[in-house]
Amino acid sequence: MIMIDRAQRREQSGMNRKEFQLGVKEALPIVLGYFPLAMAFGVLARASHLSLWQVLAMSLLIYSGSAQFIAVGMLGAGAAPASIIAAIMLVNSRLILLSASLAPHLSRFNATLLSFLAHGLTDETYAVGINRMREKPVNQWYLSGLFLTAHLAWVGGSVAGGMLGTLLGDTQRWGLNFALTAMFISLLILQLKNNITIVVACLAGLLSVVVTCMIGSGWNIIVATVLAATVGVLVEKWKKQS
Repeated sequence: MIMIDRAQRREQSGMNRKEFQLGVKEALPIVLGYFPLAMAFGVLARASHLSLWQVLAMSLLIYSGSAQFIAVGMLGAGAAPASIIAAIMLVNSRLILLSASLAPHLSRFNATLLSFLAHGLTDETYAVGINRMREKPVNQWYLSGLFLTAHLAWVGGSVAGGMLGTLLGDTQRWGLNFALTAMFISLLILQLKNNITIVVACLAGLLSVVVTCMIGSGWNIIVATVLAATVGVLVEKWKKQS
């Protein structure tokens, strides 16, 4: 009986190791995308006078590319801490929907494990994980391999970028201070797929300028985003009904 139990444990351990390795393997395409983007974040964060430890802490604790880029930009503009926190929460609110989509597949996991997995949830890890879950149930070892590998790539890229930013010194000499603006312009262009998105983008820009002129910078991004998105939803709803 003891020999059988040992054999079963060895077999289970081998299966868990294979699941973890599969998660690591399927995270490699994410790593290729994360590392250079995280390096760009590290360089820009250093240009905004964040220390290397602060860069590391942001990538460990926040772990959201879009939110971290926005936070660095707002810090560089001298925005109030409350507005930065509100912007991060607004940007990351989409993760609530992603979590709700994953919930039926993770109902057998305990609260401690779910908390760990929740921190590792991103758009990319969600896409890979949900595709695997549609094929067959996954265990915590697969998800751990997937999430840990992606997170380590982001942290490693951030630290590498932070160190590179220190070596480069003044990033304005290299034109890297425009990298954040260029990235968001590129993301904006990719989102302009129809007349509604064009109207929302123009309205958001106009509202941001108006709010800045009225009450100063800081909350302009939050106000413009909420109002423009609301108008976009209403216009799209009206268009479907007509």
